[in-house]
Amino acid sequence: MGAGRYAPSPSGDLHLGNLRTAVLAWLFARSTGRRFLIRIDDLDRVRPGAEQRQLADLAAIGLDWDGHVVRQSDRLPRYQAAIDELTAAGRTYECYCTRREIQQAATAPHGPLGHYPGTCRNLTDAQRAAHRGDERPAALRLRVTTGEFDIVDELHGHYRGPVDDVVLRRGDGIPAYNLAVVVDDAEQGIDQVVRGDDLLPSTPRQAYLATLLGLPVPQYAHVPLVLNAAGKRLAKRDGAVTLADQLALGNTPDRVAAALACSLGFPPLSPAELLDGFDPANMPEEPWILDGNGLLQPARCP
Repeated sequence: MGAGRYAPSPSGDLHLGNLRTAVLAWLFARSTGRRFLIRIDDLDRVRPGAEQRQLADLAAIGLDWDGHVVRQSDRLPRYQAAIDELTAAGRTYECYCTRREIQQAATAPHGPLGHYPGTCRNLTDAQRAAHRGDERPAALRLRVTTGEFDIVDELHGHYRGPVDDVVLRRGDGIPAYNLAVVVDDAEQGIDQVVRGDDLLPSTPRQAYLATLLGLPVPQYAHVPLVLNAAGKRLAKRDGAVTLADQLALGNTPDRVAAALACSLGFPPLSPAELLDGFDPANMPEEPWILDGNGLLQPARCP
């Protein structure tokens, strides 16, 4: 049996956009007979108590999950094993670029925006030794052999995106997200990934990396985001954007769940009540524009 998942980062409370995506990930998985797993992507910033509040919010709006919660911080040896495999195959190299140098390179007119141009790809042994002598910490990058890679997304169809020499291990020794998520999804049996459509451009990198490691590429569905009134991604400053905010205004978790359902074009029901009739084809393609400064009102309900 395959699985879907939701994998938040415990850097703060989940906002309504996060909860909406979680509901969709749950519906996609449960409606196709898959398990639904929760993984905490905690290799970066962690705020005390955030994980517990996130799990409580997911349960409050009617989501359940299978098995225990997995944390990336407990899985470091697995990421190192994948890095060792790629290194043994000659697919990695050390990168000594500073963050500023990478940012400057990312804005230069050399290729796709944000892609690393391979500055350290062909350093000589002497050049690498010189960098090590400067005690400049080295990240480890993937040495790609293709410029683009194809995926198929359930909502967006065929998508071909650029692939670059992504970081596998940061200069501080922490495995990078693009590597960790690929290793985790494969090992957990996750064959369906539902997440925000802002992550679609990074997906060809991950699918390509999976093939290099001999791992299966999951089915993808990148779903519309929730945006603020200015058309930007939600942030805490946008008003009542978390479940706690809504509860403080007098809303209930059930009403929040119903509003999220309505925002997706479904009846104002709980996730469990939506399950039997769930059809991704009925979802809106555009983002939900949210005014977070008040009680949620049913919107787009049939």
